[in-house]
Order: sequence, then structure tokens, then C-alpha cells
Amino acid sequence: MRHLAVMLLALFVAFGGLANSAMASPDPEEALPDPAQEARAKEISQNLRCVVCKSQSINDSNAPLAKDLRLLVRERVAAGDSDEEVMAYITDRYGEYVLLRPNVEGVNIFLWGAPTLMLLIGIGLAVLFIRQQRKVVLEAPAPLSEEEKALLEKAMVESGDGVAQKPGQETQEKAIKKLPDSS
Repeated sequence: MRHLAVMLLALFVAFGGLANSAMASPDPEEALPDPAQEARAKEISQNLRCVVCKSQSINDSNAPLAKDLRLLVRERVAAGDSDEEVMAYITDRYGEYVLLRPNVEGVNIFLWGAPTLMLLIGIGLAVLFIRQQRKVVLEAPAPLSEEEKALLEKAMVESGDGVAQKPGQETQEKAIKKLPDSS
């Protein structure tokens, strides 16, 4: 049994390593002949999102669209475009969604700042809530007026056998009457 586990682990590591190496390097037909241009193309491709996979760069994706984007990047690099020009070309063609790290400008400023803004609003509301709760706890209730005391005494007397009781307190006779009949 132990040998089987070791063999399965070895197979997993071997095939996992092959899968990762296949994804990390482009097809030989994609590679540029100049190593410097190829390095630039890989660097640019690492910052572009695969539109199919959504959470991977086009370097890490095996989707056909990612391959097309990698080829397009290499084509632009081979044509002599700078990194910024290649990114601008791809962004103009596919939109800012294709960027793994969108630019912090325009409407995106709100998207970048919204989490911080929401956190500050939440902290502010929590502080206000805590302050209000403290005021409620610290303020003692106003004492009863003579009229309120008389009404309370009257209600307590009417609820019992003529004996003033505390609210919620029952006489022994009433408690016995409420018990279920055991006979």
C-alpha cells in the first residue's frame, strides 16, 4: 500500500511538472528569433489577461484566444513597437478588461478607491453606533412622577388579591390555579 502511494505521488509530481512547463513556455512556432524581443514579449504578455480564463495571463493560458493574443504581442514587438505602444494597441482593440492591472485613471479611480471608502464609512458608522449606545447606557431613566407612581400602585393592586405586587410576581394561589390538573 505504501509503495502505491509513493508511485502515485511520483506520477502526480511528474505530470504536474510537465503541465506547468508546457504552460510556462510558448509553442516553438510562437517564439521570436531574437531572445531580447522574446523576453519583452513574455513580459508584456504576463500583464495581459486571458479573456477566456479571466484569472490567468495569456502566458499561462492554453486557450486559443490567448495564443492569438500572444502571437499579436510578438508581431507588434517584432514590428518595433515599444512596450507602451503594444499595450496601447491591445487595449484599444480589446478594452481595459484585458489588462491584469487596470490603469488608475478616469472611472477606474472610483473602483480603486471604493474599498477604502467603504471601510472608512463602515468605521465611521461603527463609531457613531457605539457612541449612541454608550449615551443610552449612561443616562439613567427619569424617576416616576407622583401620578405615574399612583397609576402603577393601582395596577399592581388590581392584578392581585388587593396586595401590591411587583410586576411579574404572582400570588401563590394564582400560581396553583395555573398548574395542570394532575387527577
